[in-house]
Amino acid sequence: MIKKISLIALTATLIVSCVSPKVYKELEGKYANLKKEHRQLTDDNEALQNAKTKLEGNLKELQKNYDDAVATRDKLQSDYNALKSNYDNLTASYDALEKNSSAAIADNVKKNRELLAQLEAKEQALAAENARLQKLEKDLADRSNRVNELESLIAAKDKAMNDLKNAISRALTDFEGKGLTIEQRDGKVYVSMENKLLFSSGSWAVGAQGRQAVEQLGVVLGDNPDIAVLIEGHTDNVPYKGNAQLNGNWDLSTKRATAIVNILRENNNINPENLTAAGRGEYAPVASNDTAEGKAKNRRIEVILTPKLDELSKLLSDM
Repeated sequence: MIKKISLIALTATLIVSCVSPKVYKELEGKYANLKKEHRQLTDDNEALQNAKTKLEGNLKELQKNYDDAVATRDKLQSDYNALKSNYDNLTASYDALEKNSSAAIADNVKKNRELLAQLEAKEQALAAENARLQKLEKDLADRSNRVNELESLIAAKDKAMNDLKNAISRALTDFEGKGLTIEQRDGKVYVSMENKLLFSSGSWAVGAQGRQAVEQLGVVLGDNPDIAVLIEGHTDNVPYKGNAQLNGNWDLSTKRATAIVNILRENNNINPENLTAAGRGEYAPVASNDTAEGKAKNRRIEVILTPKLDELSKLLSDM
């Protein structure tokens, strides 16, 4: 991580020397936003997993308290039954002794009163323990329901993203093997399109075949309004010098990402608020730039689809 930060700092220093302060600040802002979004998604995922672990721990603790309460209740019931048996025996003895001396009767009455007081105390303790047991049962059921609900929501989000991946694969099946790949990881769907499918060398104008692929992707996105869409442009490490309108690879990657966003915006079923364009330049390669094949893989557009976590956030805030 430290090496990565040092590399980013060195790169930033080199960029400062090559671009104007205004462009650098814009790029720096975009990079900071991307880092912030990545950090937020990572924090959200960790928060969800921590919440699940905490709830499961609470569930185990409630189960132990419940078991302890049952054991206490059973012991109180046993004590109560024993005292009731003694009381019944003394009552029978009282009837037999009633014909004897008044002193024996008085002693028996005193013992009966003591036993009655103990019985009342045990009954009260038993009632209180039963009330506590009922509350623990309710708390245990509530916690179990919350854990189940959280697990169901996480499973539903995972299934929704898997269904989305399958829908995109079906929609773009004609383009597989032409520089397009689709994969699901970390709860997101990644659609990667190499530049050979989308752009001519040095251009940010989308070709006919690339437009068709983006439009078909847009049809699927239009049917999934609860998905955040990040379009990232990437280049290889060869410095761009083809057009005075552009200021290097980072500018080119940004314009290419924006070109994809503009095509998606033509679909009225896609909410523009769900779309984000970002340029990454050559700083997020997926292959080595030492070979022509590796450079071709690095020149790409990545469409990153992320589920919105409003329901999960609300459930966690209610716990």
